[in-house]
Amino acid sequence: MNYKTTGVCAREINFEVEEKGGKKIIKSVQFVGGCNGNTSGISKLVQGMEVEEVIKRLEGVTCGPKKTSCPDQLAHALRGLV
Repeated sequence: MNYKTTGVCAREINFEVEEKGGKKIIKSVQFVGGCNGNTSGISKLVQGMEVEEVIKRLEGVTCGPKKTSCPDQLAHALRGLV
């Protein structure tokens, strides 16, 4: 899936989710743009996690004075799946 971000340096987020045992699990995440070290780290940390858990942990995270962040934008992208 592809999500166009708003309010952050990353331009979009590409991700794959799969069903396992009736739960939605993140298979992969790739940010386009943004701080490579941070977005790569986030991608590796959430891989294999349940979508709902990722939303719970990342939603509301801000970046400096911005009201959102790349992790928050990922939570917004995933919210459309629950």
